[in-house]
Amino acid sequence: MRADLLAGATYNPAVMPSPVPTILVFDSGLGGLTVFSEVLKARPDARYVYAADDAGFPYGRLSETVLAERVVSVMERLIALHDPDLVVIACNTASTIVLPHLRARFSVPFVGTVPAIKPAAQSTQTGYVTVLATPGTVARDYTRDLIETYAAGCRVNLVGSRRLAGMAEAEMAGKPVSDDELMAELQPCFVSDEGGRTDVVALACTHYPLLLPRFQALASWPVTWIDPAPAIARRVTQLIGQPVPGHEADENEAVAVFTSGAGISPALRGALQDKGLPMVAIEDMPLLVG
Repeated sequence: MRADLLAGATYNPAVMPSPVPTILVFDSGLGGLTVFSEVLKARPDARYVYAADDAGFPYGRLSETVLAERVVSVMERLIALHDPDLVVIACNTASTIVLPHLRARFSVPFVGTVPAIKPAAQSTQTGYVTVLATPGTVARDYTRDLIETYAAGCRVNLVGSRRLAGMAEAEMAGKPVSDDELMAELQPCFVSDEGGRTDVVALACTHYPLLLPRFQALASWPVTWIDPAPAIARRVTQLIGQPVPGHEADENEAVAVFTSGAGISPALRGALQDKGLPMVAIEDMPLLVG
């Protein structure tokens, strides 16, 4: 692993045993940072590895077979290196396809991410709910099963965006897209007719909350935005408990690991540091498809 460290910090995954857990948060890119932030609030004492498989981003372009093989392979390396007590799969696509493979292969507990359709259906007053996701999540039977189970009485508008995840990555890298480009992706979320109008939008890709302040500013009218990250953080504490009294994490206990690192910029380094990840490391794992 090549470590490229900020602010003079040092990171060693083989440090002396800690009384607190090591939590690995995994995504194809930067979207999982929205989940990481909530988990960090719930367990500020823990040691963290944020792993971005940027060599494989975006996962939506991969077949289910290739995606499952890729994630299991990357996870083997990460678990061997960092020995986490719990892994959060902060990606809807990976969760719906790969979680069964991961749970069969590894003994470490996994927490997944699924479209927040149940809380969206519980929150709506008009019955008009939008699920804003990637095209793959929109097309997946898993998503439609959730709608049938939890939102059968709602008018559910499925919106699959091919560009929003990349726009969120650009935002984090200090290269935000224009309002017009963003609004072109967001506009289909807002449905209005004689029966009512959308009042809840479920963000069914962990990248999308990175753009939430801009969504709120550009929205055609006020809606409730559902971010699954707080629920994921609650599940983490259910599995591994509350913070250890008297233990405070320091900058040597959080690192962001990339499988490529090609898009790491000074702006991104600064954004990672602001989110509690002062160190950046590259674990070269190219995507081999052929």
